Amino acid sequence: MRRLLHGAAALALTTVAVLAGSGQAQADGGSWAGCPYGAVCIYPQDQDPAVSPSHIFYSYGFHPIYNQYGNHWVLNNQYDGALAETCKSLTTDCHFTIGPQEGFYVDLAPINSILLKEHYQ
Repeated sequence: MRRLLHGAAALALTTVAVLAGSGQAQADGGSWAGCPYGAVCIYPQDQDPAVSPSHIFYSYGFHPIYNQYGNHWVLNNQYDGALAETCKSLTTDCHFTIGPQEGFYVDLAPINSILLKEHYQ
């Protein structure tokens, strides 16, 4: 079962609360809140609940994000244990990890990229 983790992010991106979200999650292998299976999605500012992503990333590696301020849902709908991390620079300074089938509601103002990586890296 997928989980939605509700978090608030200041500079350290700390998690505030946890929600069990069976209502928004789909069965394994399916779309989740409009995020295709195998992707990491970012949703427009203050879109709560997450409905339609504004950014969709599929490939491993760093993905720059620009002009994203305030609170956004970031959902990891990847498989095989693949992770997503929020990074303060374009290619380094990654600290906040989002596991597969998890999502966080975070302030993206200090974030400049999203890193998608395999689970063992």
